[in-house]
Amino acid sequence: MANEQDEFLRATMGAVDLVYNLSRRLTDRRQDAEDLVQDTFLQAFRAWTDHRRPKKVEPWLATICLNLARSRYRSRARRPSEVPFEEWMVEGRSSADPESRAVQVIEREQLYRAMRELPEEQRVAITLVDLSGFSTYEAAEAMGTPRGTVLSRLHRGRRALARLLGDRIEEVIR
Repeated sequence: MANEQDEFLRATMGAVDLVYNLSRRLTDRRQDAEDLVQDTFLQAFRAWTDHRRPKKVEPWLATICLNLARSRYRSRARRPSEVPFEEWMVEGRSSADPESRAVQVIEREQLYRAMRELPEEQRVAITLVDLSGFSTYEAAEAMGTPRGTVLSRLHRGRRALARLLGDRIEEVIR
């Protein structure tokens, strides 16, 4: 058992950042992303111990993460949303340049909001290819779709994201 754990850790620990970044794009809160990462690696370890081991670890983990995120989304859609108390608290951080910090927060929030407005398929394709560095072939494998479908979702998603962000930038300028 210890040998299997060591093999699993050696094979998968290089992909922790990838899985976390993917989880962060698929969830609204940092805590949910951390839970998703933990569940992804737990499910992957169970599969590993059942001797269902992949040739390439990164797409395998991304597929597990995507499937878990979809399952969570479906189950949460049936429940009322919860807002954690921490999100209502105002943090009293001081900064040398509050204006630039505010602009960064606004830009990041605009990007997150715009990404959430995209259809799930486009958001996942952009997250895998543009933000996580997957090839379109690897993304297609992780998403369970043909490569051409990934390419079209990337094209439409990028175009929609540019339109959404362009509209928001024009609102800020006015």
